[in-house]
Amino acid sequence: MSAEARNFPAPGKLNLMLRVVGRRADGYHLLQTVFRFIDYGDTLSYRLRRDGAIARTSEVAGVPVEQDLALRAARLLQASVGGTSGADIALVKRLPLGGGLGGGSSDAATTLLALNQLWGLHLSRAHLQRLALELGADVPVFVFGENAWAEGVGEELRAVALPPAWYVVLTPPVAVSSASVFARPELKRDSKRVTIQSFSADGPNRNDLEPVVCGLHPVVARHLEWLRQFGPAMLTGSGACVFAGFENRDEAQAVHARLPVSMTGFVARGLERHPLCDLAR
Repeated sequence: MSAEARNFPAPGKLNLMLRVVGRRADGYHLLQTVFRFIDYGDTLSYRLRRDGAIARTSEVAGVPVEQDLALRAARLLQASVGGTSGADIALVKRLPLGGGLGGGSSDAATTLLALNQLWGLHLSRAHLQRLALELGADVPVFVFGENAWAEGVGEELRAVALPPAWYVVLTPPVAVSSASVFARPELKRDSKRVTIQSFSADGPNRNDLEPVVCGLHPVVARHLEWLRQFGPAMLTGSGACVFAGFENRDEAQAVHARLPVSMTGFVARGLERHPLCDLAR
């Protein structure tokens, strides 16, 4: 085995639409959403070990080792095949915690995809997606590898073709707990189902979690209000990040350049597919 470390990207995602259409008996919420990958995210590095150990070699602020989804993904993959190979894992974190950009989920999926290749396991994409669902509802789409229409708790996926777009993404200084948002009694849980044919990336679209998140975190509402000066804007996932889409980079960069000093954010291009899509079949 090579002692050389290999780097792999873990891109962020945006939810271009999110509707809560019901609730299962076990308490999980039923959703309809559209996932889009963006060219902004984390980077993970893997160095193979012969002793079977799996360890984190970088500090990740706010993420205790026992909650690290990349480590959990590596251990789940290893256990699922009874493997003896190990890995040192280092993470360069760019996606904010509790931001709704899928950071931890993307890190987990990249780990499944990367170690499937590096350990020579040759597991199918479908097999990896089943493992991914054990780690969290948003993990399977990153293994799926295509921008996707999602239903169920987020695991029923169909590829969608999305037009080119650039996004201004604002990052309010707050970490939103998804569990706290879904637990709120005022959350709308009976949105009418829509069809994949009726969805348009140009809108109008909405995120049913947005009113709850804005009520819990007024700073998110202030970021949305500022961004809506320039066109339709919405929350991604359960927040805290908000975004608006533009036809080209120049338009997006012009809006980003006007960002008040009290706010932070970035410009990202919408991807056609996950950068590691070809690592699984």
